[in-house]
Amino acid sequence: MVHRGRYTAEPDGEFVVFLIGMRINRPLRLRQWLPVFAAMRPMVAELREHPERGLLHAQFAFIGGCPAVVQYWRSFEALERFARDPGDLHLPAWKRWNKLVQASGDVGIWHETYRVSAGDCETIYGNMPRFGLAAAFGHRPVGPTGQSAGKRIGARAEDEPALEPYENPL
Repeated sequence: MVHRGRYTAEPDGEFVVFLIGMRINRPLRLRQWLPVFAAMRPMVAELREHPERGLLHAQFAFIGGCPAVVQYWRSFEALERFARDPGDLHLPAWKRWNKLVQASGDVGIWHETYRVSAGDCETIYGNMPRFGLAAAFGHRPVGPTGQSAGKRIGARAEDEPALEPYENPL
């Protein structure tokens, strides 16, 4: 559902943004990279079935031309518990990759982890469905104040938008 107008996410407290992806270095080596590619969707599905585990939201994407997943977690501890638990899908997949693929160079993997406080991020969504942090935490219309990124992130006391603000058609 598209939410007409301008919205901002409502994160609370500290949370984690986790980016994870792969790079197919040798596309013709399908047997090497396909299992890596196919492993992430079941992991995310498992986590979505158990929100108490700490995954708030995940979006599949392409980053730098590589398949990736952007994940939002309640805490680093929740992410780490998932990554290290032998009963979850991640650790066995990671061990298989290390054993079968890592040394070949056929497939590269990468991840980046960011611990973020709610006051240290800024978001804006114009005429969008809930996306990114808004999908993880919910969102609210941008009101008469908070029209500029500097005001929303707390870097500026005054609110000087680059463009004339417009009202949300609510």
